This record gives sequence, structure tokens and C-alpha cells, in this order.
Amino acid sequence: MSTLTRWNPFRTLSRFDPAPGGLDDLFRGMSLRPLLREFENAAVDMRMDVQEADKAYQVSVEVPGAKKEDIEISVEGSQVSIQAEVRGEEIREDHRQVHTERYAGRSTRSFTLPQEIDVEGCTAQYEDGILRLTLPKKANGAATRIAVD
Repeated sequence: MSTLTRWNPFRTLSRFDPAPGGLDDLFRGMSLRPLLREFENAAVDMRMDVQEADKAYQVSVEVPGAKKEDIEISVEGSQVSIQAEVRGEEIREDHRQVHTERYAGRSTRSFTLPQEIDVEGCTAQYEDGILRLTLPKKANGAATRIAVD
């Protein structure tokens, strides 16, 4: 199975400093970091690991800050989609927001596996911010050896 790599073009830009070295203090107020941080934190980055066994795929997905009732999983053929909503904390009336980096909103992650999934046997568990899926392979999609007479 090939390795999946996610690319975020804003992550590399947020590390760009237009005035490195001695001019850093002079241009500190003009830094791109605060503006680009908004793009970098625009959604929950659902990182995942996929392992394949003979009869099923084991998928572990990081979904930080979500409650299990706010996670939706759909499987169609070999495509798997995960949607999660992270709800922000309410700000009390006698407080004001000074700074925030934590994400609140809806995120989606979809991926395609090499073989179709048996929807009836799928299971999902969510604990400590990790969603664990067991996705059994469909029997008719399995490779079969044919003896030559």
C-alpha cells in the first residue's frame, strides 16, 4: 500500500519570515505569521494511519476536540468519508476573547481504499480523540487463485 501524504500550502508560508536576522525587530509588526495562522488553523487536520490485514483495514484517525455524537462516517464501495464537528467554548459575557488558535467548526476527510468494503461488518470506536475503524473487505473483491489444468 502506498503512503498518503497531506500537503498544506499555508503551513510552509506561515514559517516564512520576510525579515530574518537583524531586521527582525524592525519588521516584527509586518510579519505574515498572524495572517497565515488563520489559514493554517482553518480546519482540524485529521491525521490517519491505515493498516491492511487479510480480511480488513484498520484505520486510526485523530479527531481532537470532537465528541463521538458529532462524528459521521460513511462508506460507499471503497470510499470512506469522515465528518467531524468541533464545538468551541462559549465566551462568558463578562469576558472578552484576547487570542484564540483552537479550531471550532466542521472538518471532512475522505479517502479511497484499494478494495471495496463490506458495509455490514464495519465498526467504529472513539476514545481519547482517536477514531478507530475496522473496515472488512468485501468477499467478492478478494483475489482468487485459479489452478491451471
